[in-house]
Amino acid sequence: MARPKRNLIATGQATSTPPTNLTDGQRLAKVIKATGNNLYSVEFSSGRTGLVELPARFRSTIWIKHGGYVLVDTEALQGRENKLVGEILNIVRDEKEWRKESYWPKEFVKKPSYSEESDDEKSTVGKLPPTEPDEDE
Repeated sequence: MARPKRNLIATGQATSTPPTNLTDGQRLAKVIKATGNNLYSVEFSSGRTGLVELPARFRSTIWIKHGGYVLVDTEALQGRENKLVGEILNIVRDEKEWRKESYWPKEFVKKPSYSEESDDEKSTVGKLPPTEPDEDE
């Protein structure tokens, strides 16, 4: 049976606003790849990587894209003996709002989608292919 729509809307609203401050065990991380079975490989601002688990309330409700950001609780799974580093608490959906917060790591710099230093000569967009001289003449 499908989840009620009110649950989907509530989950979406909960992830749309960033928290005012983070506790000691909470860290922002960048998603490197989905490893399967609701596990994601993430990279923290310190450069350390690890596996995190997606809780049941987010499964089949909100999708995490490659290169997206998540809020991870690193203290949630300390009692377990496994490879998991933490559990995802929140998914960053409105990145602009999250970047305004004081706890956003400086290491997660937004990179421009294009390079201003690119040479126009190397770009062939909108140009015709070079003409070859006729050998018959």
